Amino acid sequence: MKRVGFISTRIAGTDGVSLETFKWYEVLERNGFECFFFAGQLETPPDHSFLEPKAHFEHPEVIEIQQDCFGRRIRRSSLSSKVHELREYLKARLYVFYKTFKPDFLIVENALAIPMNVPFGMAITEFIAETGIPTIAHHHDFAWERDRFLICAIQDYIHYAFPPTHPSIRHVTINSNASRQLSFRKGLSNVVIPNVFDFAHPPLTSDKVKMLRESLGFGDEDLLILQPTRVVPRKWIERAIELVYLMGLPRPRLVISHKSGDEGTLYEKRVKEYADRLGVELTFIGDKIGAARCFKSNNTHEFTIDDIYQSADIVTYPSGYEGFGNAFVEAVYFKKPLVVNRYSIFIEDIEPLGFDVISFDGFVTHDIVQQLESFIGSDALNASLEKNYRLGLENLSYEVLEKKLLHIIDSFT
Repeated sequence: MKRVGFISTRIAGTDGVSLETFKWYEVLERNGFECFFFAGQLETPPDHSFLEPKAHFEHPEVIEIQQDCFGRRIRRSSLSSKVHELREYLKARLYVFYKTFKPDFLIVENALAIPMNVPFGMAITEFIAETGIPTIAHHHDFAWERDRFLICAIQDYIHYAFPPTHPSIRHVTINSNASRQLSFRKGLSNVVIPNVFDFAHPPLTSDKVKMLRESLGFGDEDLLILQPTRVVPRKWIERAIELVYLMGLPRPRLVISHKSGDEGTLYEKRVKEYADRLGVELTFIGDKIGAARCFKSNNTHEFTIDDIYQSADIVTYPSGYEGFGNAFVEAVYFKKPLVVNRYSIFIEDIEPLGFDVISFDGFVTHDIVQQLESFIGSDALNASLEKNYRLGLENLSYEVLEKKLLHIIDSFT
């Protein structure tokens, strides 16, 4: 049981699924496992990779099918034919991957949770049923957590594959609520493994902090407030803009680290208009910042996401919903003061751990600004940030992942 095949729609870039896949890969590699990869987009080691474009949710054929699947309750017979035709094709490609790399077990990253590519999830399910290969299904978000999947013409396919029930599958969720919902809705036992970071190895001091701050127009005395997320509606970036506005800075600015991503640019336009009305300057640096701690970290950008975290004075995380909270964990790792909206998963899984953060419930007030200013001006600030790091090491580290993941793998034998 030393050869593992990762399967997903994409294993590339800095989306949450790809980032967590990389962390699992690092933990497995250091424990003597050899990892192979199957997806529609890959930035993984080429000699261990199997690229199948139709596994990606952005493939034109997949997009056409998806558009017919959701937003209606009755499906045409032609849609059924298209789904099963692509399912058969993708299943055949999985067999080629299996025969080429001969994995002992699989780790399916979110492709059996959220129906972004319905034929692919069905193909994986059928492949597992036909081979009986031991499989860890790593679920990041489910169909019932996204409004756009609630009305559909493929409920039978959803029940079949998202996620499937099979004795050779071990299910992993990333938060307590998802764990409960999976048990209630599907009767499936599962293990909760949160998002993690390599806290055992503290970040190296970046020699580009001063250069990056200057390139963005920040002096030594200016506060660089960072929103380290994609520009998508559930991030509630308006709250970060309101925070900056209420702080009354001489030059109110908010730095946003990522681009809009795969959910369109309409929300980005709304955010820009809102910031303009409040007189807050937005600085988008997604095209200047390269990836780090992911499969393709040797990028051509002058700066990395590590550099911008280390350059920041305050990190904002006002999300309305998160599966867990990668940016929260990253800010703790880089020892930055955090302003956090108390989204549901934070309330249940993170807040009880005791992190020192400035939190608010849905909206920002002058009281929150006063708490933040007192916090960052406190003599105890460094002690609080060190405490947060220690809590991250104890609860959200590679060692936590290692203990739980290796136990699941051992259960196969």
